[in-house]
Amino acid sequence: MARRSRPNPVESEPFLGPLWSAAGGAGSASLTTVLVALAANFLVAVAKSVAAAVTGSASLLAEAAHSWADTGNEVFLLIAYRRSRRPADRAHPFGYGREAYVWSLLAALGLFVAGAAFSVTHGVQELLHPAPATDYVVGYVVLAVSFVLEGISFLRSVRQARRTADLMERDLIAAVMATSDPTLRAVFAEDFAALIGLVIAAAGLGAHQLTGSSTPDAVGSILVGVLLGGVATFLIDRNREFLIGEEARPRVRAAAIRALLAEPEVARVTYLRLEFVGPRLVSVIGDVDLTGDATESNVAVRLRALEAKIDASPAVAGTVLSLSAPDEPSLTE
Repeated sequence: MARRSRPNPVESEPFLGPLWSAAGGAGSASLTTVLVALAANFLVAVAKSVAAAVTGSASLLAEAAHSWADTGNEVFLLIAYRRSRRPADRAHPFGYGREAYVWSLLAALGLFVAGAAFSVTHGVQELLHPAPATDYVVGYVVLAVSFVLEGISFLRSVRQARRTADLMERDLIAAVMATSDPTLRAVFAEDFAALIGLVIAAAGLGAHQLTGSSTPDAVGSILVGVLLGGVATFLIDRNREFLIGEEARPRVRAAAIRALLAEPEVARVTYLRLEFVGPRLVSVIGDVDLTGDATESNVAVRLRALEAKIDASPAVAGTVLSLSAPDEPSLTE
């Protein structure tokens, strides 16, 4: 049976409220964060490309590749946002939320190939076949402007991440690593890497100007590539973990057990699994023992009613409950 979609979840839902808070943030905030990053990265990519062509700096060319890779990644993240919010149907009763992790994984792979591999390869080629750089002022101006634009995008992702961190009761970095929202994690990580990459590029360009040798510039290109490779590997691994099945945190699971036991229909909970099936969405699978000694048909009706009540939560994509066996131990929290 198809579950109804929840395109615009809210945080006021009483049942499994802690789960919604732990998942963090509203979808519209993620969309805004991606759009800001897309605009910033596109402008920065154009500026860096022009500066790289004018100056001949290896570090600037690596940073241009970095920004074009980020721009392409934001397009993938927009696709992820749109496709993951399609309503559930008979073939996908829990919805299409996991598509967010598929497209975010492709974006991370793009960052690895188009950004990291290109930057390292170009840096090695520059070491083997050095070329002088010129018009350093143009490079410095473009790097400064790029830092401002990337900083605006990064601050936007930080504001969203801080709200998520407060809801999850974690520090900022831990919340970004743990959040079920891959778009927030990707934009935060990419913008943070971009700011570090700009510092590396500026140092490489400055050392090239001071020494007259292209070696520092080439090394800067390689370092940018290594940085991007590390960020891409982290993003790939986190998306992989959500694709194969990431459970909600123990604190959230305990809150869900308490919420179930608070239901007058529920006498015991013997099994409960809360697994993320998309950004801010989980599936609920559990075994419960109902109160009273009702007939089989009445028990089935009561189970379906309880499932429907849980499904009313914006944090829940779908619920499947079964009856507990008499000898199964009870869960407390």
